[in-house]
Amino acid sequence: MKIRKQIALFIAAVMMLFSCIPDRAKAMNGVSAQSAILMEQNSGRILFEKDSHTKRRIASITKIMTVILAIESGKMDDTVTVSARAVHTEGSSIYLKEGEKIKLRDLVYGTMLRSGNDAAVAIAEHVGGSVEGFVFLMNQKAAEIGMRNTHFANPHGLDDSENHYSTAYDMALLMQYAMKNKEFRKISGTEVYRAPASPGEDWDRVWRNKNKLLTSLYEYCTGGKTGYTKRAKRTLVTTASKGGMDLIAVTLDAPDDWNDHIAMYEYGFGHYMIAKVNRKRMVKKIRDSFYRKNIQASRDLRYPVTEEEIKELHVKIYLLRPKKDWKKDERGIPTVVGKAVLYLGDQAVDEVPLLYKKSVSKETNHSIWNAFHFLGVGSDG
Repeated sequence: MKIRKQIALFIAAVMMLFSCIPDRAKAMNGVSAQSAILMEQNSGRILFEKDSHTKRRIASITKIMTVILAIESGKMDDTVTVSARAVHTEGSSIYLKEGEKIKLRDLVYGTMLRSGNDAAVAIAEHVGGSVEGFVFLMNQKAAEIGMRNTHFANPHGLDDSENHYSTAYDMALLMQYAMKNKEFRKISGTEVYRAPASPGEDWDRVWRNKNKLLTSLYEYCTGGKTGYTKRAKRTLVTTASKGGMDLIAVTLDAPDDWNDHIAMYEYGFGHYMIAKVNRKRMVKKIRDSFYRKNIQASRDLRYPVTEEEIKELHVKIYLLRPKKDWKKDERGIPTVVGKAVLYLGDQAVDEVPLLYKKSVSKETNHSIWNAFHFLGVGSDG
């Protein structure tokens, strides 16, 4: 009887120990991917990560770079003549024909939704002048974004080079960059696209997005790109939005990637909220007669925090010494005169320029502490 009681006490103690493991650690243990990351899109804050800086093969999530470069080229309405090299690219395909003429826009949709390797090569040749020229542009853009552990060797992600790799963190940076582009967001979030028939064809091409999170599995998913090769295994980059918060999830070599992403999203939406300082109210703390009523912020301050972190948030305002000629300037042209900085403890997490413009506001004074507005999951945001 005494032994049974000791066993019961031991089991209870073990259960209590496991219940004390942070939710972040529990989430990490439940992710099947070799590398994974969950990033808040606007701030870039990492909400969860697992081996996120290890270089790995990335398969067709490579095409996020291919697509954003095509969009930024300004050639989306160009007509592309498909080459033999594009047609004979192995792997997933939208079944282009040599000599076929097709809009670059349609190639972009075929690359993003159906992961057409032939379409990716056709894009590369048209935008970069050659596949090799386009690869140079890919690596140039990667360096610009800050993808320090990434190197591209092709526009599609096939395992034809040992020098084609990235990390979960770098791919999150790429998706964060791409999602700032309105057209990319539209394409990434398209479930079905109809490409007009090429000359001589009797029917349009209709493509359904391979991203099952978007089409059926997760109601908050807003877009993404799938990937698979025998050596890279399953790779996936997706985005999701809920309650005013936008998240990016990346998994590399993940046998259960759909559920990995759902689990990470549920963790992020369940444990974080967006703290927002209204741009019209944050400057009401300023008492200086020169600046008061004549200063404005260009946007709100925002940052994802847990409920426990809310009390650690505070704002500091930094202003330049006023210049006499500002007061004489009657043109009303805004001048940057300082900044408002949001701190989480001692760490600056967001900042916004403060602009001086005569008579931009007639509102009465208001304490900056009353400017905090917390956007929880499910709010209007």
